[in-house]
Amino acid sequence: MADVAGRGPRSLKTLPRRLRSRLRGLRPVTVRARATAGAVAVVAVALAVASVALLGLLRAGMLRNAERDAEEQAVAIAQLAAGGRLDRMRAPLHGTDFVQVVNARGRVLRATPNLAGLPALGPAAGARRPGTLFHTWRIRPLGGEHRQRVVEVTTQTPDGLVSVYVGTSLRDVDAADDTTTAALVVGGPLLLALVALVTWRVTGRALRPVEAIRAEVAEISDRDLHRRVPVPPTGDEVARLARTMNTTLDRLESSGTRQRQFIADASHELRSPLTVLRTQLEVALAVRDPELWPELISGALEDTDRLERLCSDLLLLARIDAAQPAASVPLDLGGLVRDAVDARLGDRVPVRVRAGDGVVVEGSELWLSRVVTNLLDNAQRFAAGRVELALRTSGPPDARTAVLEVCDDGPGIPAADRERVFERFTRLDDARSRDHGGAGLGLAIARDLAAHHGGTLTAEPSPAGARLVLRLPVLPPGAGVH
Repeated sequence: MADVAGRGPRSLKTLPRRLRSRLRGLRPVTVRARATAGAVAVVAVALAVASVALLGLLRAGMLRNAERDAEEQAVAIAQLAAGGRLDRMRAPLHGTDFVQVVNARGRVLRATPNLAGLPALGPAAGARRPGTLFHTWRIRPLGGEHRQRVVEVTTQTPDGLVSVYVGTSLRDVDAADDTTTAALVVGGPLLLALVALVTWRVTGRALRPVEAIRAEVAEISDRDLHRRVPVPPTGDEVARLARTMNTTLDRLESSGTRQRQFIADASHELRSPLTVLRTQLEVALAVRDPELWPELISGALEDTDRLERLCSDLLLLARIDAAQPAASVPLDLGGLVRDAVDARLGDRVPVRVRAGDGVVVEGSELWLSRVVTNLLDNAQRFAAGRVELALRTSGPPDARTAVLEVCDDGPGIPAADRERVFERFTRLDDARSRDHGGAGLGLAIARDLAAHHGGTLTAEPSPAGARLVLRLPVLPPGAGVH
């Protein structure tokens, strides 16, 4: 039993599972309910503390007033006794209820009528030292309902020590306590109910736009991403939340539109070579002349190669969109550019390269080589007789940027299309043959790979032809090269 009694209160985890679930069920589940409960709890604690302080200060103040009146009269009577004029003592003054004077032998020398015939209230004066003491007694002959606050003043007289007792009833103090307590008991719950009502209504009004946002978002599906949540004209956090939600919906709608367009374009691009391939195979089956079969098979292989390249590009785009990282190592960008140019045989237009060593970037060798290859393919496709690659650095020493410019002397890119050329399946000359123009994925892949490496790829003005600029962050000096 002693061990049980010494245990502290059990935590919620030690309670039975069913009881814990019931206790959790009592917790407010909505923000509105939690805010109301929190406000009521805070006000209740503050009200309890204020009530205790108020009652204590009220009682202390009234006791000080009663003691002051009683002490003044006790000192006055003690002065009369010290001068041997105790017979001049009068009835209690205003604010006091009784007076009693006791000598050193415990004999009552003087007393007010309401204490007539009663023994000494305290010990004999001989047992005291001169001074002032305060007592709280319940003197039954004066009425047992209330206690009395008694001031005792002991003084030296010609006949020896005497003690003067002057008291006042605490009925007024008790009555004030009772009245104040009753007011707090009645007014406290009313105040808490008012706080709960005001907090509930104010919180409900503040959260009404949030509920409207939630209801609107709950009704939005992938088929109606054009819908937007209402923005309250308050300019507060809820309004900012609504604007942020609409911005997110804008991005979702734009992403959904691009995804649907991408699927449609990919389907179209895949259907074309498949249709041609099927036609060639059907012709090969129908033709009985063996001499025509090599030409038909060669055409089928070309379409198969084109289909394979397209599938490879689509898979690479899917991998980039899925943010699947590639192994990154420090690379000499100048050497990588020269290797990419040297690996190309039989280009229609010769390529002039100006790329020195010492420009070290971090990235995937395979992916950055793909960026350079795609830029070269695009320049070769449109150049009339010149393709140039120039590598340099720019920026402050502690934040240098590698700048690779790929220029050609072709028809160039109109200013209005300098962003559109990086969209997937985009061809500026729609009448161009797909066999020569590609699927329109090269620059889109190059830009996405540049962004994956923390860089940018832009089409910038040029006096003649197109000018594509790749920018990548340069590693600080001392980085090892893979």
